[in-house]
Amino acid sequence: MISINNVSVVFGGWYLLDGVSFLINKKDRIGLTGRNGAGKSTTLKMLAGLQAPSEGSIAMASNVKIGYLPQTKVYTDGNTVRKEAEKAFADLFELKDEVERLNMELAGREDYDSPAYMKLLDKIHEKTELLSMREEGNIDREVEVVLKGLGFLEEEFKKSVSALSGGQKTRVALGKLLLTKPDVLLLDEPTNHLDLNSIRWLETYLLNYDGAVLIVSHDRYFLNRVVSKVIEIEHGTILSFQGNYSAFAEKKKQLREAKIREYLNQQAAIRHQEAVIEKLRSFNREKSIKRAESREKLLEKMERLDKPMEDTQELH
Repeated sequence: MISINNVSVVFGGWYLLDGVSFLINKKDRIGLTGRNGAGKSTTLKMLAGLQAPSEGSIAMASNVKIGYLPQTKVYTDGNTVRKEAEKAFADLFELKDEVERLNMELAGREDYDSPAYMKLLDKIHEKTELLSMREEGNIDREVEVVLKGLGFLEEEFKKSVSALSGGQKTRVALGKLLLTKPDVLLLDEPTNHLDLNSIRWLETYLLNYDGAVLIVSHDRYFLNRVVSKVIEIEHGTILSFQGNYSAFAEKKKQLREAKIREYLNQQAAIRHQEAVIEKLRSFNREKSIKRAESREKLLEKMERLDKPMEDTQELH
């Protein structure tokens, strides 16, 4: 559904992201990890259309609907918790109002056989079928299930959002986002303000979600239960692995250990060459000196190669 193509983000000449590419497909459950400041939240903002990449492109399939939950959310209106959550169905309420308006218009007409009357009748039929397909009657039930799942008591549904704590406001924002049911959910630390029961409810909800989910979270247990793919941002590049977080962590550990062994072997080889060169130079003969110089050239070549290896782009 979404293709991130050779994307870079530059701040003051410094590359936060450097030529990053990956795909988000329908039903993907992706955990986006990395150190603080690595570019995780920046990546979510770009996918949400709130920030443009410095280089590269982000391509989306037509009509893909994106839902984004930032780490903080501020409300300034006086909606109740329920009314704020019901905003997720704003287009459905508009459709209902339109059907009512068209029916009133039809009732006031008497040109029953005119083309205009028949056209209006067809339009009402089309909108009514669309309204029926959206299951408008289940709104109250859906809102209650999600809000209660996120830890709200029924008596709190009538509270003004403006009177809630910051964490409660974030939970309302998360609930409204889930009820909107976008094709791609972008969640930045969604468990920060949830208790254990709510986290477990959210895990189940996301596992059964019909769209794709991309999550930034420091909660490794949450990631381990929800995601089936991990993308780590490190030094501006990405490391991608199919599997849950535990499998990714183990594979990453093995990769680092292999790099350390390779580095130590390389250092041992360099020390060996240095010892041979020193020994050859100790024989004050022209032939030995030439052999030592040949060894020195080999050593210089090895030292130029003596640098940290870059991560591969995909682990299997």
